[in-house]
Amino acid sequence: MQDNTSLTCGQALVRLLANYGVDTVFGIPGVHTLELYRGLPGSGIRHVLSRHEQGAGFMADGYARVSGKPGVCFVISGPGVTNVATAIGQAHADSIPMLVISSVNHSASLGKGWGCLHETQDQRALTAPITAFSALALSPEDLPELIARAWAVFDSERPRPVHISVPLDVLAAPLARDWSGEVARRPARGLPAAEALQQAAARLAQAKRPMLIAGGGALEAGAELAELSRRLAAPLFTTVAGKGLLPVDAPLHAGASLCVEPGWQLIEQADLVLAVGTELADTDFWRERLPLSGELIRIDIDPRKFNDFYPCSVALRGDARLSLAALLQRLPETARDPAAAMDAVASLKAAIQGSQGPLQRIHQAILERIAQVLPADAFISTDMTQLAYSGNYLFPSRAPRSWLHPTGYGTLGYGLPAGIGAKLGAPQRPGLVLVGDGGFLYTAQELATAVEELDSPLVVLLWNNDALGQIRDDMLGLDIEPIGVLPRNPDFAGLGRAFGCAVRQPQSLDQLQDDLAAGFAHPGVTLIELKHACAQ
Repeated sequence: MQDNTSLTCGQALVRLLANYGVDTVFGIPGVHTLELYRGLPGSGIRHVLSRHEQGAGFMADGYARVSGKPGVCFVISGPGVTNVATAIGQAHADSIPMLVISSVNHSASLGKGWGCLHETQDQRALTAPITAFSALALSPEDLPELIARAWAVFDSERPRPVHISVPLDVLAAPLARDWSGEVARRPARGLPAAEALQQAAARLAQAKRPMLIAGGGALEAGAELAELSRRLAAPLFTTVAGKGLLPVDAPLHAGASLCVEPGWQLIEQADLVLAVGTELADTDFWRERLPLSGELIRIDIDPRKFNDFYPCSVALRGDARLSLAALLQRLPETARDPAAAMDAVASLKAAIQGSQGPLQRIHQAILERIAQVLPADAFISTDMTQLAYSGNYLFPSRAPRSWLHPTGYGTLGYGLPAGIGAKLGAPQRPGLVLVGDGGFLYTAQELATAVEELDSPLVVLLWNNDALGQIRDDMLGLDIEPIGVLPRNPDFAGLGRAFGCAVRQPQSLDQLQDDLAAGFAHPGVTLIELKHACAQ
């Protein structure tokens, strides 16, 4: 057994992460992270080799969304940090807990422009705008405090990414004392003030047409939301991040439909809206402002949300589940007559079905085939692709943490690596990736990681319309000559086989359904290329 006093800082940091419950890290070893990798053997932490640091970041994101635990990355200084920055930005926009540990040049060289390998003038400045905090550890003794501070963000605040840079000399330094077991976790989101809860309960009780909007901050509050919806006879909308909070067939479940006209029309009728764990962003609504004509009450852990684009009349700062439970204690237990609200939701769903354009009807036909064979416990990881945009409101998720979409930052290339990370965060769950041909080529190399790491079903459904379809359509809609939107694609089937995937190319929707079923029965990675012409 190694004497703890001979530990390097890098080894101790890995042990400390293991003691915080980290079981997986994503990354690519490099000359500037060798001391971190010295600490991995025997730590109990699994290392997953991505083929690009952006892929490592998206894997950590998908891991976090499915597991609820922070996703962790190890990257080198300089290009490793700039490569992972896009994934950090995505996690920041969607409130995903992620810890990025990177090296940085020797302490004596920082900011001096000596031209050292992987040098940046101020690495912390690169990530500060897209993290909860970005810090530089100037000594080994800084690290237990910084890691504790990171977990305070994950446990107690709006869960956003954290970046910690460690100079090469600090990583290699011997410990003066062993702090690798000093775990400090104090989860505390807590309850809003009693007076604010009472005000909110009184206004909810008085409302004639209350409605609810729940987002990714409410993922642990499904039971409380269902009960509040029932008692108030209030339709419940979710954002894309909140998909699955109510059962698919719940009569008051309005779904993630606030991005289409029928959803806008219904929410406009509310005389009071309770928004829970959502920033109410235009990326969820596909319009600059949601037509809220009634009063707004908000439950959120982030106090900046209470007076932003949608100021509220009552601000409830606290944990979503605990706050809703406290509201329920202050409301009458007798449920209102739900008939009118149920009729409104049924009319909403009928209006959505009746208003689909030709492209959306093709998407819906594909999504219906997916629903026929998707295992009950599966998750779907999606890219920025038209098929997923339609699925955001058309596909009914059976449970939370089952539809992963890069909503806020809108990053191409997210779907595949996020799906890999989700599989590693929940290995027992089958996975489906929905990706377009354009986005797939951003991170297609991560098929190598998928084939290497996975021995249970991950199906990659590649929707190939041989175009950057959304941008092409936007150009045409604005009378702009389409430029740069009709790329020459590779042989995707050949590419999949080269990586070691099982490959299928269905020629009809019936065949697609069979191929999906076969993919979910295959203990590994299946690439299904569906051409636009075969889905019509």
